[in-house]
Amino acid sequence: AADIGESIGNDQIFHFRRGSGRMNGSNNSGHGGRGASGNNMLLLVLDRMDDPVTPLLSQWTYQAMVHELLGLNNSRVILRGVPNVSKDLEEVVLSSAPDHDSFFRNHRNSNFGELGEAIQKLLQDYQARTKEHSVSNLKSIEDMQQFLDKYPELRTQSHTVSKHVAIMGELARLVEVCSLMDVSAFEQDLACSDDQGGHLKELMAKLDSQTVKIPDKLRLGMLYALRYENAITNAVPAVKEAMKRGGVPPEDVALVDVILRYAGSKVRGPGLYGTNKDVTSIMKSFMTSVQGV
Repeated sequence: AADIGESIGNDQIFHFRRGSGRMNGSNNSGHGGRGASGNNMLLLVLDRMDDPVTPLLSQWTYQAMVHELLGLNNSRVILRGVPNVSKDLEEVVLSSAPDHDSFFRNHRNSNFGELGEAIQKLLQDYQARTKEHSVSNLKSIEDMQQFLDKYPELRTQSHTVSKHVAIMGELARLVEVCSLMDVSAFEQDLACSDDQGGHLKELMAKLDSQTVKIPDKLRLGMLYALRYENAITNAVPAVKEAMKRGGVPPEDVALVDVILRYAGSKVRGPGLYGTNKDVTSIMKSFMTSVQGV
């Protein structure tokens, strides 16, 4: 609990949970840990029963994509084996800790489209700085001294730029190779519109595809089952068989039944698949914002 409290205290994403009251040893026992600033902390554990769909959708923010596509363990990303990556970038650190990586701290919650623009600006700023401090521009002892003073900072910035360009390049490669834009668009369509025949046809094609990843096939099968579990024509058994043929392990296919027991229409609250037409337009707008990178 103390570790969780410390993490929340240091993480800007939880700023809305920070209180202003003081805690002391006599009244904080059993009520969470003390953050770095000593403010009260409240840890909420939420049940997803009423909305099992959102956690199944592909995430397009920087940190989430790194977690899902590359793996982020103890703030380290392994890029060993990535095409054309240099040896010094085979294992890199991604941390939002203060005074560590301001670019990641500022853009970890940016979506894929915004991230591409931010990295392009990061590269342009670095090129401008290196041009400004080029050896050919050193015309006096004072210029040389200023260059030497700036050199460690420039080296750090060079590594930061190279790191994020390498990560972004690999994310973009995986998005293309694994058809993630297409998969994500279909996930959003399953979540926001009702077209059982069209959805079933497209789902079967994706379950048979060699480019769609196994975890994505599992998510798509679960999303379809959640939406159409009570359809007059129940195709969920056929979908589960297609998932097996598509390479999804039987123990994972069984999760379709598990999620229906946990958060199916008989147990969750009403309104998950509402008739709000604005939802579809919002999702289409979001997909447009992450394309073209």
